[in-house]
Amino acid sequence: MREEFLGGILVVDLGGQYTHLISRRFRELGAYASVIPYKSLEKSILSRFDALVLSGSPLSVSELDEAELSKFSELVFGSGKPVLGICFGHQLLARLLGGSVERRMEFGRTGVRILKRDPIFNGWGDFEFVWMSHNECITSLSGLGEVLALSENGCVAAFKVLHEGNVIYGVQFHPEVKHTVKGSRLLENFLSIAGVARNWSLSDYVDRIIKEMINEVDTSAKALVAVSGGIDSTVSALIAKKVFKDRLVAVFVNHGLLREGEVEEVLSNLRSLGIEPLYVNAEERFLKLLEGVSDCEERRKLIGEEFVKIFKEIIERDPEIKYFVQGTTYPDVIESGVVSGSSKIKTHHNVGGMPPWFKMRILEPLRYLYKDEVREVGRLLGLPEALLRRHPFPGPGLAVRVIGAFTREKLEIVRKASKIVEDTLREYGLYDSVWQAFAVVGDDMWVGVKGDERDQGYILTIRVVESSDGMTADWVRIPHEVLDVMSRRITSSLSRVTAVTYAITSKPPSTIEPC
Repeated sequence: MREEFLGGILVVDLGGQYTHLISRRFRELGAYASVIPYKSLEKSILSRFDALVLSGSPLSVSELDEAELSKFSELVFGSGKPVLGICFGHQLLARLLGGSVERRMEFGRTGVRILKRDPIFNGWGDFEFVWMSHNECITSLSGLGEVLALSENGCVAAFKVLHEGNVIYGVQFHPEVKHTVKGSRLLENFLSIAGVARNWSLSDYVDRIIKEMINEVDTSAKALVAVSGGIDSTVSALIAKKVFKDRLVAVFVNHGLLREGEVEEVLSNLRSLGIEPLYVNAEERFLKLLEGVSDCEERRKLIGEEFVKIFKEIIERDPEIKYFVQGTTYPDVIESGVVSGSSKIKTHHNVGGMPPWFKMRILEPLRYLYKDEVREVGRLLGLPEALLRRHPFPGPGLAVRVIGAFTREKLEIVRKASKIVEDTLREYGLYDSVWQAFAVVGDDMWVGVKGDERDQGYILTIRVVESSDGMTADWVRIPHEVLDVMSRRITSSLSRVTAVTYAITSKPPSTIEPC
């Protein structure tokens, strides 16, 4: 996207997992925010914005050389702008100011004690819970900095520096994630301190996407859009339809890794939206490819490449197709490690799995949006609430919920168990209040007793999480009664399962999907 607005927040992307989440939190507050890779940061760009935010990063401040530190110091302290450093950005500012940074990990929900009242903490109590995700922390500041808060583990959780009339803040925690309960209030406070105007809206952003696509493509050509029935690909298809109209070719590939009853549901939903997809049943093609493959990354890449082979075959039959549209969202991009400085967590089949021989022009209208933003765009475009509330489902499907060697037996166990989990949540009125719910099976076995006889079967794990954007998540405290119902239904109907467990780890340090 070309940046045409002046003012607002410039978020410097240092490779953190939540960088674009910082940007969109400011947008939620009505302030325009733009993201730029740190290697592209220049004074001329800084001058266009009201304030500067430094993101998190997998990097270590102790590994930065003097040339890099000197560049940051010149740009940040010479910008003449208010600055907020988050996580690594917080540590970087402290290092530039002569503070001490040492290795000390904090992950997930962490208590923070406010030591000094400051406008940045307006609306906060003296003790609040925040979300941490770091391997290093600040243990002391130079005389230039004022410590505002400490974590329960003794790390400097927030500080403030006044530099040539401008205020500089650092916070070790992530105010941009929903699990920092008052994080949005802190960002709102920063907007007020920095004097940033609040005049931006998501609907304006969608209008920009459509206008820019119309200006940048040949609308007399055809475009192929991959649709899975999920919210991301459906919204992408609706946006592409506004650009290409009847020249849009929607393709729905059944890779045999879908949930029970999903094919019929997807076809019905798409047709109700005026999208008649080309349906490709490639179930055997994918399952033969995956049989016996243990490594999840390899599976993701195999699935991604096979998808593209199918699309290439369709394109070769219709040379008028010049563009390929897909529903890539920003979490896909970040976790695949394709942003400068970011660390690869897992390859998403539509990002890192895209083979180099696929030469089509790729259009990704949702590339800088998060899941809940995509849902809001879908709402603006008139999608029905039932589709908007549908739980996220990974592109590689149930293949990422099988741990160890992939087998058709494990696939069917996961498919049937996941349906039991979802159906039980619906029965108890919990489905719409959670982000995602499913079952996972691996190679671990458990001795059981069925029909008065010794048995040995799989250990199955239930995973239910709450989130707003998929970048962070916490496990849901499901009532024991509901878990009991799930467990009994699963072990009663699936003879190869002898034990059911429940996953109680947040993201981070875990991911939502097992692999």
